[in-house]
Amino acid sequence: MSGKPPLKNRPPSKKVAEAVEEQQKLHHDKNVELWSQDEARLGLKPIVRRVWTLRGKRPLAHHHTRYEGLYVYLFICPTSGQSYFLILPRVSTELMSLALREFAQDINPDQDKTIALLLDNAGWHTAKDLEVPPGIVLLNISAYTLKLSPAETVVPLIREAAANQSFTNLKALQNTLDQRCTHLIRHPDLIRAVAGFAWLPHP
Repeated sequence: MSGKPPLKNRPPSKKVAEAVEEQQKLHHDKNVELWSQDEARLGLKPIVRRVWTLRGKRPLAHHHTRYEGLYVYLFICPTSGQSYFLILPRVSTELMSLALREFAQDINPDQDKTIALLLDNAGWHTAKDLEVPPGIVLLNISAYTLKLSPAETVVPLIREAAANQSFTNLKALQNTLDQRCTHLIRHPDLIRAVAGFAWLPHP
């Protein structure tokens, strides 16, 4: 063994903790919460996974390959397990602005806290015309450390709902995703189990 700690417990740098600390100094009259954001694309192209079956029985996964899809915009608080999801038709600066606005209205309606939102450097996250609501501060993950994004670890939990299934249309897929997102919202322990990295600051 190399003696190195597991990847999920290795901090990419001190920048996240320093940024959160800075926000606490700037907004000393408010609580600062660290959240993480990402998008997951799921579509009518099947997700095939291994399954258990009786010896001598061949497992079957019926599917019809098509390429329409939806995007789940996910926001998670890795320390509390709280989560928020939006299902939208595509990714764009306009829809990212919409997602931020809806997230802020639901999670911080009274603007009585500051949310430090950790996200990657996708074009719609860094666009000059991105509209960021009051009470949200964007923190971009450094290049080459995307696997350390807490939100990315939640994506497989969403994809599980569509594994080895065939959907006739996007409405059927959306119904399944709605159910999975609702399940994750109601079970914050599932979020904490995969996203609660040891190096994350606890404001």
